[in-house]
Amino acid sequence: MSQQPDAILDATGLNCPEPVMMLHNKVRDLPAGGLLKVIATDPSTRRDIPKFCMFLGHELLEQQEEAGTYLYWIRKKAD
Repeated sequence: MSQQPDAILDATGLNCPEPVMMLHNKVRDLPAGGLLKVIATDPSTRRDIPKFCMFLGHELLEQQEEAGTYLYWIRKKAD
């Protein structure tokens, strides 16, 4: 993704439920419409992060996997 994120959450080496718990706190600190990049190594984030976004109304813009590292770009809902 070519856009510069407003914040980056590095959850490398952490396992469920820690990445999603950290994501919840990080998103709370972002301004409405802010862009967050998440870096994770736990494969369960492929399931958990899209569900988190859908449940709370944030937009998962992009999701990538590179050699065991999972990257997510999330746009915080604008309300």
